[in-house]
Amino acid sequence: MTDPAYRPERAALELDERFYAVVAPADFPECRVRWRNGRWASRVGLGSLNAEEWGAHFGRFAPLDGSLPSPLALAYHGHQFGHYNPDLGDGRGFLHAQLRDGEGRLLDLGTKGSGKTPWSRGGDGRLTLKGGVREALAASYLESLGVYTSKGFSLVETGEALHRQDEPSPTRSCVFVRLSHSHIRFGSFQKHAFANDADAISVLTNYCLRNLFPEVSDRDGGPPAVRLFEASVAASADLAAAWMAAGFVHGVLNTDNMVMTGESFDYGPWRFLPVSDPNFTAAYFDTAGRYRFGRQPAVVAWNLAQLAGCFSLVADVRELEAALAGFEARYRSSFRRQVFALLGVEQLSEAEDVDFLQDWFAWMGGCGASWPQVFFDWFGGGESEQRAFSGPLGGLYQSDSFRDLRRRLQVRRPVRPERLSHPYFRRTYPVSCLYDDVERIWGAIARDDDWSDFYSHMHLIEEAGDALDIRAVRPVDC
Repeated sequence: MTDPAYRPERAALELDERFYAVVAPADFPECRVRWRNGRWASRVGLGSLNAEEWGAHFGRFAPLDGSLPSPLALAYHGHQFGHYNPDLGDGRGFLHAQLRDGEGRLLDLGTKGSGKTPWSRGGDGRLTLKGGVREALAASYLESLGVYTSKGFSLVETGEALHRQDEPSPTRSCVFVRLSHSHIRFGSFQKHAFANDADAISVLTNYCLRNLFPEVSDRDGGPPAVRLFEASVAASADLAAAWMAAGFVHGVLNTDNMVMTGESFDYGPWRFLPVSDPNFTAAYFDTAGRYRFGRQPAVVAWNLAQLAGCFSLVADVRELEAALAGFEARYRSSFRRQVFALLGVEQLSEAEDVDFLQDWFAWMGGCGASWPQVFFDWFGGGESEQRAFSGPLGGLYQSDSFRDLRRRLQVRRPVRPERLSHPYFRRTYPVSCLYDDVERIWGAIARDDDWSDFYSHMHLIEEAGDALDIRAVRPVDC
């Protein structure tokens, strides 16, 4: 049973079969609901589904009333570690359903681990349970830090034994469902540029403007492809800035892992920085460090350049180049905004902010202080000085090396200081999603089927999000 807030949609059917393949979900031996995102389920009118209904829709993938009649595996290509690969597409997932939120914005419910498709490329189309747990944690934690991200929506254990080279095997299986404002990837356009299909690029461009960026679609001036590209440049710059401010390393920033709306998406070997280190690499197979932490903005800009190449089939190259040239300024402005949002203090002049941030991150890198602890301790700036001094890094904060930064924090007024009264700030340590946190949570599940740490950690992440109350920048703000 759905709620009055439920607004089904089937906008994807505006597209034709150049853009997807109709597929069927796998028939799993089990359908055991392990986690559901109650907050977002309520927001989209699915909060009243009982356990049996939830399993039917998000484990067996019975169609949601009024939405897509059958799952659609989306078609795309992509650059993987800089090399073009035309043999991609949704290989273990599909678009299950679409709906509208309270603002009328289109939402996609997409899957991961839901079975084989025409693009499975010899794979089994499955997802390990550990992979599902990790994605749920990453998406929820990033959301709490004000990063515009796809939302983990459902995690269902499916009762199969999977064999993987990068996990002890056999290992348990699951199907994961994520909620986002779009699954249209940069690689969706690359597929049609590869085929020199200008009509397909125009059709997909108009779909994106109409459904993902209606405020841009209605704007006067400029051809559709340029307007869409400008919006994606701005949204992607905001995303890169939010990752860098949060100390997040995506791990595999291929063009097929970036979506047009600038949402953080598709979490594989992700990591959060324990300490400030621009050379930190998340994926063990990224031996050259292509996607290391400090390179992420440059990689996002490179990926946007590949997208611009696709639009060159239907738009003037000079206009696309001008749009791409705006990435750097947008990134720098967004990075300043996001870091000071995570510190809970006001921005001053650009020169003062840049000077402070350079010294702030140089100090963090030099002393090896815990990234999540430092931001937690100093949320609210000088208003949190006594709280910071009494915490585990108190001695470090009272050292000569930090004295000037402390003084400069004190002159910045806290933004909405009432947030500091939240019970979360009575904790000694912040909630985090560092490697040891994830391994501890997974270890209890793997050894004893004990989910208590996972549930309590997700609760703490929600509490942190409520306390910080950082509004993510969305495409509508572009």
